[in-house]
Amino acid sequence: MTEIAALPTEPPDPRADRPLSDGRTDTWRHPTWVRVAHWLNVVAVVALIMSGLNILLAHPHLYWGVRSTFASPWIDIPPLPDWLLIPQGRNLAEARNWHFLFAWVFVLNGLAYLLLGLFTRRFGRRLWPTRTDLKGFGASVAEHARFRFPTDDHARAYNVIQKLTYLAMILIVLPMMLVTGLSMSPGFNAVGGVLLELMGGRQSARTLHFISAGLIVGFIVIHVGLVIWTGPFNNMRSMITGWFVIEPPGSSAGPKFRRRPPTDPGDAP
Repeated sequence: MTEIAALPTEPPDPRADRPLSDGRTDTWRHPTWVRVAHWLNVVAVVALIMSGLNILLAHPHLYWGVRSTFASPWIDIPPLPDWLLIPQGRNLAEARNWHFLFAWVFVLNGLAYLLLGLFTRRFGRRLWPTRTDLKGFGASVAEHARFRFPTDDHARAYNVIQKLTYLAMILIVLPMMLVTGLSMSPGFNAVGGVLLELMGGRQSARTLHFISAGLIVGFIVIHVGLVIWTGPFNNMRSMITGWFVIEPPGSSAGPKFRRRPPTDPGDAP
């Protein structure tokens, strides 16, 4: 009797959801290129901020316009501890070298991330808000105000505030930091000095560069705070391995308030 050959079966998808105990699900969240870009960006931004502070302390005052008058700065920067600076201690020349080096790391990594995000359509799927997202903006604001964040299936997608914040950073704040930084470069000014004029002068460009850096620091503080609030182990695991655990339906991260049991009428005075 002739045996019938078994039909070939497709190999299982290595990125398919993996059921866990207690109704939880392990789901694939971040591809390799996103994770590599994220950690390169962390290193670059930290080095840029620390070396930038060293450069700023060479003249810790900010102005608007073309000249620094020393008489009426917009803001005065207080002294900073050496551990916040690259290199340690005040060294303008070395700080500029560090800043220039990691600026290239930041720019090249950012361009690769942007191109891959567009090519793979990840930006459209994960970051671009839909009409439904925008209609739910008020509810998302209320959710954030209560510090309650879903950890069930709703956590598979970014909420509308996350999407708008990430887009603002990628499309507005980071390009502003890059453009204002280029406008202060003597080498770039020799090629395209009109950029400095568009910024309103060197001091205005310096101030705008500081503001954009401040917005990035604010974003980092809030981002890290929410990572800790919503589950540091799960969030860090997803950015290292790519896998993220979805909790059972109705689960959320945030303060849990217990309802008081009903009082027995007989106990009333």
